[in-house]
Amino acid sequence: MTDVSVDQLQRAVEGQHGGTAKLAYVSHVRELYGHELVWDGEVHVFDLEGHPEATRAYAWSRPIKGSNKRRFYAVLHLGTIHSAIDAVRAFIATERKAMER
Repeated sequence: MTDVSVDQLQRAVEGQHGGTAKLAYVSHVRELYGHELVWDGEVHVFDLEGHPEATRAYAWSRPIKGSNKRRFYAVLHLGTIHSAIDAVRAFIATERKAMER
């Protein structure tokens, strides 16, 4: 279950990457990093029109620790990103690298 609307996720995709996003489907993703559960939730998959490179985007949201606000993630279907799980894994890898610095 998600605490955000499809419209909010659509606006996140369009705001971060441009183009026009239309919901295609929702995928449940559960991902571990080692033995730690780092994501268990819905990833909304959008068809994307008007973007110069991508025709699909993946979006999700989660609460910001210690806040009542949420962070929105929008990852394009480009390069090695071919699915919702790829998008989540790419985000996790990026986040882990930032924490190690």
